[in-house]
Amino acid sequence: MIVIDEKRIFQEIGEKNPASVSLNGPDGILPQVQETAKNITKKFNIPAYVLADTTWGTCDLNSNGSKVLGAEIQFNIGHTINTETYEKNLILIDAYDDVEFDSVAKKCADMLKGKIISLVTDSQHLHQVDKVEKILTDNGITVKIGKGKGQLNDGQVFGCEFYPATDLKKEVDAYVFLGQSNFHASGIALSTNLPTYVLDPYFNEVREVTDFAQKLKKKATLAIYKAAEAKSFGVIVGLKEGQLSKVFALKIKEELEAEGKEVQLFALTDITNDRLRNLKGIDAFIQVACPRISTDNQFDKPVLSSPQANALLKILRNESIDGYLEIPHWL
Repeated sequence: MIVIDEKRIFQEIGEKNPASVSLNGPDGILPQVQETAKNITKKFNIPAYVLADTTWGTCDLNSNGSKVLGAEIQFNIGHTINTETYEKNLILIDAYDDVEFDSVAKKCADMLKGKIISLVTDSQHLHQVDKVEKILTDNGITVKIGKGKGQLNDGQVFGCEFYPATDLKKEVDAYVFLGQSNFHASGIALSTNLPTYVLDPYFNEVREVTDFAQKLKKKATLAIYKAAEAKSFGVIVGLKEGQLSKVFALKIKEELEAEGKEVQLFALTDITNDRLRNLKGIDAFIQVACPRISTDNQFDKPVLSSPQANALLKILRNESIDGYLEIPHWL
């Protein structure tokens, strides 16, 4: 069950006495966010708006929505990073999953006994890392935990940022991810090119995601080669606060034009196949908003991420693209 740090929320409201607040978090914990909003209104008798649009991380906080509503504090729940505040009047609140990993960790130990592994996880399970490390170590596995960089805590990864994993790839045999998320685990597998396992405490199973990740890579690589045949490109800038990569978009435009391609600039908040169908005269797209949009979704035309765009330019220049996803940050 997801446990939200309501004590911290109540403390902030009590100290700052806002007229209204807003809350948001990942889709998977929206019911708990709703309950917290109800508790705020009951305790403080103020409006508590739930921002119910998707939020994928600290690049996608929807703080603009909070400003439009006039909410004096926004609580973003469940995107733990190594700082508690992100911008003025926006506070990051921890949300932990209290599920236990004891049983599935012992299964993992039986499978990987004698191996050297890197233990990684997402925000909701960071508090379980030490306990699982002890179980694995006591059962014959050598465990290493990578140091955090940027926004990341030790052992933590985002869907597009993998420093604690990639820094250890020459020292370990495999990666073990705590949680259910194939989304995070496949990113680890692609950025390290090493076997990656998910410890799923809800189904009490250990599953390898390496093959799944390789399918994503094949799809991403095919899109690059299809895009290499395109004559016209749309370069898309994301309009979400943390996805506004205008400088890189203009750089890509310039470099594609130097290769004889026609390029038009677009801007979108949500980059979906339905939206792109409305744009005519474009053979392929490059979006610089979020790399996982391109690897994890289906599009009628090639839609490349930033690492794919860099690989595309190499193909156009007759250079190798080996290891183009084996980088610690896909932006």
